[in-house]
Amino acid sequence: MHMAGAAAKFIPKELLIHTPDGATRPLALDRDRFTLGRSSANELCYPEDAGLSRQHLALEKNGESWVVRDLGSKNGTFVNGQRITAPHPLGKNDRVTAGHIALDFGENSLPAPVDQTVVFIDGAAQAPSTSTVATSLKGVLSQEKEISGAAQMRALVRAGRELAGNMPLAELFKLIMNLSLDAVGATRGVLMTLEGQELVVQAALGEGFRISNTVRDRVIKDKTSLLVRDARLDEAFADRMSIVQQQIRSMLAVPLQTDDRVIGLIYLDSSHFIKEFTKDDLNLLTVMANVAAIRIEHTRLAEVEQTERIHAKELEQASEIQRNLLPVQAPDVAGVDLAGYNAACHGVGGDYYDFLPYPDGRVGVLVGDVAGKGMPASLLMSSLQARVQVLFEEPTDLAAQVTRLNRIITSNCPSNRFITFFIGIFDPKTGELIYVNAGHNPPLVTHASGSVEKLEATGLILGILPMAVYQQGVCRLAPGDAVLLFSDGVTEAVRPDADEEFGEERLAQVLAGLREQSADSIIACINQKVEEFTGGAPPADDITLVVAKRLAV
Repeated sequence: MHMAGAAAKFIPKELLIHTPDGATRPLALDRDRFTLGRSSANELCYPEDAGLSRQHLALEKNGESWVVRDLGSKNGTFVNGQRITAPHPLGKNDRVTAGHIALDFGENSLPAPVDQTVVFIDGAAQAPSTSTVATSLKGVLSQEKEISGAAQMRALVRAGRELAGNMPLAELFKLIMNLSLDAVGATRGVLMTLEGQELVVQAALGEGFRISNTVRDRVIKDKTSLLVRDARLDEAFADRMSIVQQQIRSMLAVPLQTDDRVIGLIYLDSSHFIKEFTKDDLNLLTVMANVAAIRIEHTRLAEVEQTERIHAKELEQASEIQRNLLPVQAPDVAGVDLAGYNAACHGVGGDYYDFLPYPDGRVGVLVGDVAGKGMPASLLMSSLQARVQVLFEEPTDLAAQVTRLNRIITSNCPSNRFITFFIGIFDPKTGELIYVNAGHNPPLVTHASGSVEKLEATGLILGILPMAVYQQGVCRLAPGDAVLLFSDGVTEAVRPDADEEFGEERLAQVLAGLREQSADSIIACINQKVEEFTGGAPPADDITLVVAKRLAV
């Protein structure tokens, strides 16, 4: 007969097994007895868990309920933090712990989300009680006898051997965590590294960590290793409900220290006395953390170097692609001597130049300069090159075509990027140069008479105002006259021993003295003068030069 209000009997059908690697798996209770231990004869076998005995415990069905029986284990079996000495019936939400294994009995097999958040709690900075031991890496290393036990030496040898291998940082953090737990027999732990001013969790076994600010500051700032033998007896922790609720009794906190620099900390605790932490454990973990910190720094350095190698390779490939976008050599156009030069200061850059020969004998000469340097500028330069090739395939109304180019660039260009641009269409037969200068450095025209003329801007920089309208200008080159297009990497080249730029005036003077030279010679001489001016220092900006010289008929 069913009685209203009677509580339903808890009959577990499965349990959850939590292992030291942080994994959780369900176990169906489909037989009457399970044993757990290091021996392979157990249904639940964990040979790597040094906290377990070969035959540690048994789970036995008793009617429709279950009991747990300790099989004479060395370190004991615990139910909800209490060591059992006789068969113990298991109820809803009970937790059985043995070694580093935890077994949870609940209504379903879905594990609760693991909260690996670490909360730092305020605490008065009382003087350490008799239950607290403090040391330092320097103190431990200065006394060799502090690390002398056979078990400690085995732990150090194992740590040295396993940490010597190459592995990604994420795997290294987990390995250090597991080595630390095994070395001192802790049940929970967290490894954190300093990233800027913040401590970031990199590996953890367990959840709900609450660490005293005092402990954190002594470890990180004072480079102190701390052992609290019994948190319930220490005034700094006795009034902390979080400690009581988690049944935290013993804890270790040591700095991840490389020589004199602290890069993080390792915190371990134990919710029951499987093995009380000792000063030997503190010394051992302090040295292990030093070995681990050095390995972390080496791995970080190796990963940075690998990233830099990959970046350098990608940069080299990008540089090759960009070089292929620029003219391999100037085209052979009757009546005009053409030459071009480009050097990116960072492998890739934002400078662009081109020659566009047309079937009627005219030739387009153009140069552009994307604001900024490096990869972002080079991507915009590539985009500019593609659009120019299409828009100026047939030069009809040059001003209208540049106006259209500006609208396209403005709609696609990031707000912090812009492009200076110059295009001129030169007719060698008549000497007429029709041009549009969108905010670029004024090209210089040197005449046979020795005078130098500037082709000033006829519109705004590209990419700023979508409705900008551009005008075209016209000049005429007599036989022997030449026009020089250049980027600001030339005029803004700086003398290393003085705050002085090469400047447009000096460039004009150099150009005037080269009016008898060929286009290639003009570029070579200008580069030489700039190099002499800067004392051979690496350029701080991309350098581009283009020369078109009208030949005598």
